[in-house]
Amino acid sequence: MPKIVVIGSSNTDMVIKSRTIPRPGETVIGGKFVCNAGGKGANQAVAAARLGGEVAMIARVGKDMFGEQARAGLVAEGIDVSCVTLDENAATGIALILVDEKAENSISVASGANENLSPADVDAAEERFGLISGADILVVQLETPMETILHTAKLAEKLNIPLILDPAPAPQNGLPDELLARLAVLKPNETEASFITGIEVNSPETAREAIQQLHARGVRQVIITLGKEGVLVSDGASEPVHVPSISVNAVDSTAAGDAFSGALACALAEGKPLVDAARFAVIAAGLSVTKLGAQQSMPTREEVETASPMM
Repeated sequence: MPKIVVIGSSNTDMVIKSRTIPRPGETVIGGKFVCNAGGKGANQAVAAARLGGEVAMIARVGKDMFGEQARAGLVAEGIDVSCVTLDENAATGIALILVDEKAENSISVASGANENLSPADVDAAEERFGLISGADILVVQLETPMETILHTAKLAEKLNIPLILDPAPAPQNGLPDELLARLAVLKPNETEASFITGIEVNSPETAREAIQQLHARGVRQVIITLGKEGVLVSDGASEPVHVPSISVNAVDSTAAGDAFSGALACALAEGKPLVDAARFAVIAAGLSVTKLGAQQSMPTREEVETASPMM
C-alpha cells in the first residue's frame, strides 16, 4: 500500500443546502442541515485512504466533542491518528458552509486548533514514528500556519520525500519562492493560481502562462484545475496536457478539490505518471460532487475504477 502522510487541518463542517446563498442582510428560509467532519487536510486524508492508501495524519483538534468525533471518524477510515493532537488551548476548527441548488458554495472558517499546528508537531511525528521519512508522499494545504508548511517542505527536501501543496484557501499574498522550489507538485485552481502568479487565470491560455511562471520560480510539476473544463498538467519538460472532466450530476462541490488532491497523492505514491495520476484524480473529484458533504462524499477505489471508462 502506498504510504501517504497528510499534514494539515481538521474541521467540523456545518452545512446548509438551500435554494440560494444569501446576500448580505438577506435570510433564506428552508433548507437541509447536516453536520460533518471536514477540513481540507482531513478530507484529503480520507480521500487517499478510501482509494487504497496507507494514510497517517499530523494535525491538531480541540479537546472537545468535535475533536473527539474527528479523531474517531479518521480511525474509522483506517487512518493513523497517532499524531492528531488534542489541543487543550483551542477549540476544534469549525466551517460554516452554504450550498445552493447549483452546487456552488460559500464557506467561512474559524480555524481554532489548526492555527496551533507547529513545526514541533511535525518534528515529533518524525522523531517518534518516522512518519515523514517513511512516507512515499506528503500532502499539505494552507489552513495551517505558513511557518509549519515551510518547515515541512524543508524537511521533505532533506529526506527526499515528494511534497504536494494544495494552495487552498487562496493565498492572498502569494507564496514564497523558497516554498515553491521545494515542491514536487503544486495544485492550484484558477483563483489560487491567480493569487500566486499575479496572472488572471480564467482560460486554458492564461493557465499556460501561469504554469510557465511557476516553473520559472522552481516548481517542478504543476496541475491547474479548471472546474468543469478539467485540468492542465505540466511536468516542465513538455507542453501542458489537458485532461477533461467527467460528466456528472453535481449536488455539492464543497470537497471536490480535496478529493482531487487525495486521489493525486494516492496515484503518485503508487508510481503512476503525472498525467495518469491526474486522470485518476479527475474521476475521483467528479464523483465527489455527486454527494452532499465533504468526507462522506469521497469515492472508493471501486467507484473510481468503475467510472474510468467515462474518461
